[in-house]
Amino acid sequence: MDALQHTDSTFSNMKIQPDIISVQSISGYGPGWIGVGNEKISTSVVIGSRGERFNWDCKSFEDLTAEHFAQLAAMNTELIIFGSGNRIRFPQAAWIRPLIDKQTGIETMDTQAACRTYNILAGEGRSVAVALLLETTSE
Repeated sequence: MDALQHTDSTFSNMKIQPDIISVQSISGYGPGWIGVGNEKISTSVVIGSRGERFNWDCKSFEDLTAEHFAQLAAMNTELIIFGSGNRIRFPQAAWIRPLIDKQTGIETMDTQAACRTYNILAGEGRSVAVALLLETTSE
């Protein structure tokens, strides 16, 4: 039998279509921007799975302070995903102290990976927020 032919009927049907989630999700991303629905956002932003969304006042990793992470702790989510920009950079221990004090988890990854991870966890119904550093300069 030719290797390309398959006569066994053991294959099952597979549905291939995007899942529809009921929380705000990130619809796209590129250098210096993300999409939420049909909106293109080009400034750093925080998005929560319970509908929260606010500007995160930082244009570069060097602009970050403990206050930025205190804003995240006030969201009372089980997990914060920190998109650290074009590459992975970890926040200083002092910056994340408010999250540690509230026993809120934090995961750091580059911004594109953070977008994908947020969509998966929010789609599962988790109480999660993503803080995305959208840098205006290239690294």
